[in-house]
Amino acid sequence: MTGIEHWDWQVGKAVIADLGRIRRDFAAVEELAVSPDGQKFAVLGRTQTGSFAVSVNGQVLPESFELAWSLRFSPLGKLILLVRVDDEWTLAVDGEPWTERFEYAWNPVFSADGHSVAVAYKKDMQYGVAVNGNTWEEGFAGLRDICVSPDGSRAAATVQVDALAEADVEGFFEGVWSLAVDGKAWDKKFVNVWNPAFSSDGVAVAAEIRTAIQDYTIATNAEPWPSRYGGVWSPLFHPRDGSVVAPVRRDGRWTLYKNDAPVWERLYYQVWLQRFSPDGSRLAAVVSPEFARWTIAVDDKPWNRTFSEMVLAPVFSPDGRRVAALVKENDSWTVAVDGAPAGESFDMAWDPVFSPCGGHTLARVRRDGRHALLVDGRKTGAFYEMVWDPVFSRDGGHVLLKYMEDGKYYRHVLPIGELL
Repeated sequence: MTGIEHWDWQVGKAVIADLGRIRRDFAAVEELAVSPDGQKFAVLGRTQTGSFAVSVNGQVLPESFELAWSLRFSPLGKLILLVRVDDEWTLAVDGEPWTERFEYAWNPVFSADGHSVAVAYKKDMQYGVAVNGNTWEEGFAGLRDICVSPDGSRAAATVQVDALAEADVEGFFEGVWSLAVDGKAWDKKFVNVWNPAFSSDGVAVAAEIRTAIQDYTIATNAEPWPSRYGGVWSPLFHPRDGSVVAPVRRDGRWTLYKNDAPVWERLYYQVWLQRFSPDGSRLAAVVSPEFARWTIAVDDKPWNRTFSEMVLAPVFSPDGRRVAALVKENDSWTVAVDGAPAGESFDMAWDPVFSPCGGHTLARVRRDGRHALLVDGRKTGAFYEMVWDPVFSRDGGHVLLKYMEDGKYYRHVLPIGELL
């Protein structure tokens, strides 16, 4: 599958697969997945003999597995699945398992360009990361978070460098955790390491670190920031200049720092999930300006409206002018754009998608078990059995809808005007 501009954008609606008929091939259906371009509908099912197999557009692939889970498509349309073969785990890509086998494998992570996929694994009582089937040369006593560089050429993970005896608290606080990049651990160890992130060019990697019982900071390429804080959250690289921004807890409140210096002046009860606009000129984050109230701040200016239960990560429009986020209040979800929530609320909602010009937003929502589309803050059209994330064409003139109704999966391309 190629880029969005090469997808089929001919206006029309087509039935791609009939789930009712597909169910006849299986004793039970476990997972569903739809390719980004909407052309493939995959089903993971348990067969009558107890093995697991995958159907794509109604055709069962020849390979079957003892166990399988985490069915999904890559950004480029590759179908991946964690599978067990002869009591060992690996990753299958388009039905073909990697040659490498593991005691266990989990957490597939795609590179931003979609060309690489990494998984965490355990083998011979050691932990590591495999990228496109290639394993790290060195294993570790423990492994947690993994991330992949945008171009897929590098992988990093938080690793336990030294094994600990049971209840060895003193040894733990001497520091046994580090960050491994392409299988090589940093030469420095810390009490804890979390949430690594690569720079846009893949050269640098940063992570949260804990240096003592109550001392936290950020390290980039193994070099910690000089200052220590009462808490930090995940670091984020600027998309252009390579600086690192992270929320830090200072004087009992939170704010944003860049390279160990304040980038925002206000102090909040909480700050996290910071995001840059595509060109890096604007910075937004989830903040709590007053106790138990949440909102979005853009360049240190909070929205006027706050919410009582939850606000998720901000989403910038392609031109960086507008910001949207999912918000929850009174046990209901909706989408807020530039501080204004939609007029309707739902049992669940998913991240909104901006049109290329930033003038329109689409989001999928759920109410009473049925799914629908929220268009510019208004529910449009019918409720369906299932809806997947909508996609705008490159010029913004058309929208690709992917949904199920009456047991059938539909791919529907229509002009944006029909939705509005």
